[in-house]
Amino acid sequence: MKLNEITIKDPAKKAGKWFFLCIVTGLLAGLGAIVLYALLNFGHSFFLEHLIGLDLPHPQGEHPIFHFPPRPFSPLLLLIIPTVGGLISGLLVAKFCPEAGGHGTDAAIVAYHRNNGKINIKVPLVKTVASFFTLGTGGSGGSEGPICQIGAGIGSTLAQKLKLSNREMRILMAAGLGAGIGSIFRAPLTGALFASEILYKESEFEADVIIPTAIASVVGYSLFCTVFGWGSLFHAEDFPFRNALELGPYTVLAFALVPFVILFVKCFWGFHDFFQKLNIPLWIKPAIGALLTGILGLFIPQVIGFSYGFVQEALNHHVSIYLLLVVALAKILATSFSIGSGGSGGVFGPSVVIGGCVGGAVGMAFHNILPGIVTESAPFVIVGMAGFLAGSSNVPITAIIVVSEITSSYHLLLPSMLVCSLCFFLCKRWNLYRAQEPNKVASPAHRGEFFTNILEDIKVKDIFNPRKVYAVIPEDMNFSQFCKFFSKTEQHYFPVVDKNGKLSGIFSINDIRHCIFAEDLSHIVIMRDVARKDVIKTTPSEDVNTLLKKFTIRNIDQIPVVSDDDPGEFLGMISRREVIDFYNRRIEKIQRESQEKQERYIPF
Repeated sequence: MKLNEITIKDPAKKAGKWFFLCIVTGLLAGLGAIVLYALLNFGHSFFLEHLIGLDLPHPQGEHPIFHFPPRPFSPLLLLIIPTVGGLISGLLVAKFCPEAGGHGTDAAIVAYHRNNGKINIKVPLVKTVASFFTLGTGGSGGSEGPICQIGAGIGSTLAQKLKLSNREMRILMAAGLGAGIGSIFRAPLTGALFASEILYKESEFEADVIIPTAIASVVGYSLFCTVFGWGSLFHAEDFPFRNALELGPYTVLAFALVPFVILFVKCFWGFHDFFQKLNIPLWIKPAIGALLTGILGLFIPQVIGFSYGFVQEALNHHVSIYLLLVVALAKILATSFSIGSGGSGGVFGPSVVIGGCVGGAVGMAFHNILPGIVTESAPFVIVGMAGFLAGSSNVPITAIIVVSEITSSYHLLLPSMLVCSLCFFLCKRWNLYRAQEPNKVASPAHRGEFFTNILEDIKVKDIFNPRKVYAVIPEDMNFSQFCKFFSKTEQHYFPVVDKNGKLSGIFSINDIRHCIFAEDLSHIVIMRDVARKDVIKTTPSEDVNTLLKKFTIRNIDQIPVVSDDDPGEFLGMISRREVIDFYNRRIEKIQRESQEKQERYIPF
């Protein structure tokens, strides 16, 4: 008997089933993280260090697993190799799986809210290879975006193969996402929190996914570290917080981070929208972005790749204020070029780098001014990473935890809480993740739980049948001709069109009932005189809530549907009965799904 065919009534058995599913998801997502990490590590060692000749620092918790003999630095190859990598990545995405382009996390969020957690089975495979050619050849981005989509795709594919319900598919998708993050960042708690917090703009968690994601994240993290070693991404001293006066400089840090968050968000989405509108083949765009990144890398090589090694140097006090600020600004541009153009990579990792650079610069400035209060700058690097993540991604709780896990420094929770809270509230208007829903009420995934917006979620195009034929009446038709036509039709509402076929008016049988038998008017009156000019119209994109209000204005039963682009182009009619019938069927479906949700109880 298949797993999805088992009818389980005992809560303990249900818990066992889900524990098993979460373990399998964690193992598969951890395996995906291992493959991605190995590919990216190979790319950095072979392309960046061996072929191009870059000598980039590494974070102390992440050591190269491939070793090639070094070569002299080649500026030409720094332009060619990332460009070719972007070109191959663009071709792969355009040819096989367009949804695998970009930073990935948004696509996973959309799948959760609007596609019931269903992700194309090709996404994990294409995303892995495309990310290798974008990031492995020097693109500026993070591995979290790809692993989000890869892990989410793995969880979704498993749920689809087992024919699980929509809710169960969403939960496994989120579990895969969190397990991927927890593995590749060596931060299992971060994975569990990120998967439940990244879905919403407001400070809200998806409670359904926290425990399944925690289980999957622990499993994926353990598998990953068994292969590549235990420990945190960065090495940092365990900085104690012992002086309340330091909260003043940390508050200044929060305000210093805000303009950098705004600049990053505006720059990233500005380039993204620019490349979207660019009238060239899709596969060329990542190559252009990669070339721009390579050009920037000629002057500021610290922006090539992940740049985590540069953050490690900041933690070790080996970087000047000037260079920290320059790299922060350059990283914003490089990531906007690489990922905004459609390259496959994440923006979470660059946020860590930018925040760490700004934090380090602020910390060094206060250390120079108030050395008795700010004794060293490294704690500001850590808190800066957390604050920037909270402000740019709307994940304040995750941000507090992730920097503690990736640095193994847990004594800075207090200043991190202050800075993350301030950045979260100050930056709410600016966000790197457009797909985030405001809250659960706004999420289509919870439509069955919140009925308030159901009518607004239904569009006229969902109900309207454009193939249904309706007769239109020419303006210059006289009343006698209309009466002959009327005797042969069952139509009750009659749209009137001008000589160009554009809708100019409408009338119903009730409008002409009083004069339909007046023979003395039959050859004098034309239908333009009868029709109402103030036509109540709707469009395919209008929501049903607005449409129903229009029906009540004159207590009419049918309304003409016109094109969204041309209010004179008549498409057909939609009736009140059709709307109510569709609404009732939708309510029945939601109630049925809600009942199934209760029956298919998930013990978390």
